[in-house]
Amino acid sequence: MEGILNILKPPGMTSHDVVNFLRRLTGEAKVGHTGTLDSEAAGVLPVCLGKATRVISFLRDDKEYRAEVTFGVKTSTHDSFGEVLSERDASHLTLEMVEKALANFRGKITQVPPMTSARHYQGKKLYLLARKGEIVTRQPKQVTIYQLNIVRDQDFRTAHPRLLLDVVCTAGTYIRTLCNDLGDSLGCGAYMSFLLRTRAGLFTLSNALTIENLFFLVNNNCLDNVLMPMNKALSHLPAVELKKEETVKAVREGRTLRENEVKKLSTPLTPGQIVRLTRPNGLAAIARVEVKVEGYWFRPIRVLV
Repeated sequence: MEGILNILKPPGMTSHDVVNFLRRLTGEAKVGHTGTLDSEAAGVLPVCLGKATRVISFLRDDKEYRAEVTFGVKTSTHDSFGEVLSERDASHLTLEMVEKALANFRGKITQVPPMTSARHYQGKKLYLLARKGEIVTRQPKQVTIYQLNIVRDQDFRTAHPRLLLDVVCTAGTYIRTLCNDLGDSLGCGAYMSFLLRTRAGLFTLSNALTIENLFFLVNNNCLDNVLMPMNKALSHLPAVELKKEETVKAVREGRTLRENEVKKLSTPLTPGQIVRLTRPNGLAAIARVEVKVEGYWFRPIRVLV
């Protein structure tokens, strides 16, 4: 069994819980998710099975979220599950003030990973250290917010106004930190009171599978029908088709291919570019482009045949 499942992760399950559930349900040992989603949050969680676990780092990694931010309260975890650190009356906020503040969070920004995140510090996950009451210095990281738009406002002119936001961003963006930092910039504090991941790369909420769906598909022996093939999941990478089936042997051995061993290229390539090496029945390898005097060369970096 190989391919990618688009799972609708329910609140209360960690991303690792979903992986373990699928291992037990399918009997497939090689299972891995493509990016942690907070246990309290719900939404799209692509999960790779079989050989597809080997291409996780090459999948599209842009994400889309719908989040609610509540102003006037600051928490230890930047969400509704943490300890309240401070509380202020935020009834003075206006939409104009918030819109002006949001402009500073669009584009490339830096974030300090929260202690409740799955990032590592000296080989240990931050949230495990946080459970022991340890707080360590975290290095800021750069992320990109492509879109940050207000969907709906609620309870403005009250002590704790709320906003529903749509966020499109790079992988590794902490939405809870975005909410916290937005509150800090407005001087009143804020926390993330709701989070739904609506898209992860090619995978959207509209065709995500619930846990109940998975039970039905496995019991009826039709889970394979909903697995997205690796070749489709990597469609954002240029396809380079192998000229002969015999060339597959060279790919399997990890040999760098010359340009004359692949079919005519439809678009120019650049040195270091990542491409798919394909054959009629699917993906053969992921390769890095090298440019030499005699033309393009393709060095396999992930062999899948």
